[in-house]
Amino acid sequence: MNITLNGNVHPVGAGASVTTLVSDVTGRKLAANGQAADGQRLGVAVARNSEVVPRSQWHSTALAEGDEIELVTAVQGG
Repeated sequence: MNITLNGNVHPVGAGASVTTLVSDVTGRKLAANGQAADGQRLGVAVARNSEVVPRSQWHSTALAEGDEIELVTAVQGG
């Protein structure tokens, strides 16, 4: 199925969750609570169809055909 990720069409597998997507995009394994499995800071926020998805709900938030996802990454600097 296809979603829109940061304005671009992006294919995802059936049954994919926000956790699956973030893991695929960042290349990092995530725990069910949305934290990086390596214990390091992830620095990522996700909105689905213009609503922020709390990290604690990433695992249970299934993606659907046509969803619009904004994934933003914190950057260091001033």
